[in-house]
Amino acid sequence: MSHAVVSELIDLLALERLEDNLFRGQSRDIGTKYVFGGQVLGQALSAAQKTVDEPRNAHSLHAYFLRAGDIDAPIVYSVERTRDGSSFSVRRVVAIQHGQPIFTCSVSFQIEEEGVEHQLSMPEVPKPEDLAAPAPIPPEQLENVPVKLQRWLGMKGPFEFRHVYPRDEFNPPKRPPYQQVWFRLTDAVPDSPELHRTLLAYASDFHLVGTATFPHGISYFQPKVQMASLDHALWFHRPFRVDDWLLYSCDSPTAQNARGLARGLIYDRHGVLVASTAQEGLIRLTR
Repeated sequence: MSHAVVSELIDLLALERLEDNLFRGQSRDIGTKYVFGGQVLGQALSAAQKTVDEPRNAHSLHAYFLRAGDIDAPIVYSVERTRDGSSFSVRRVVAIQHGQPIFTCSVSFQIEEEGVEHQLSMPEVPKPEDLAAPAPIPPEQLENVPVKLQRWLGMKGPFEFRHVYPRDEFNPPKRPPYQQVWFRLTDAVPDSPELHRTLLAYASDFHLVGTATFPHGISYFQPKVQMASLDHALWFHRPFRVDDWLLYSCDSPTAQNARGLARGLIYDRHGVLVASTAQEGLIRLTR
């Protein structure tokens, strides 16, 4: 089963080439109301990577979510080759549905270079093997959420998550705005660094902005809470594999004006900092 869902995700991120700088991707309905933001992030990065001919690696991505994506319609990715310098290349990607841009991002690529190096240490947390896998959600709780969300919560996805400090998302307590989550792809994939970067872009949209809800005792599962990603930044620091455990250490320094800011550091199981993220999201309480 895990092999099938992982293969489906890899196919989803591969894209169909329509022209030199034009690509088309499909959407996967994972139970969210609109297209999952991580899918658009991963597909946009995949499109940008396909236009960089020299051996240059993506090191940063800065994106804005402009409109909600339609799950039932394909997404066209238009890539602008903004610059190719001696060390860096920059690509601008626009995702289009129904004739309108729904997402835009810039991706920067760099040749391999030597230089100064340091990193923050990984938090001291239990190993993923010492943490229990999440328990299935009781049917009586699932009945209280929309049908689409029931499907999302009930299906087995391509990633496995183990929370260091789990919380009840249906009745969340008020907690300080930080969390640590181990995650990995549920099946082994090829060694391609480009593939692992697109898969990490996809996974980086899970759990991040939700950290901003912790001090308020609310969650996306509650009908009065409206949440959506507004932007997303991702930096790649060092080589990694998404089919081995990675630790997502997230915090939220502020929330205001119906927006919450969250930051993330992603470490491999040996404590090497491999990527960093930041995201601002809409957090609106409705009647």
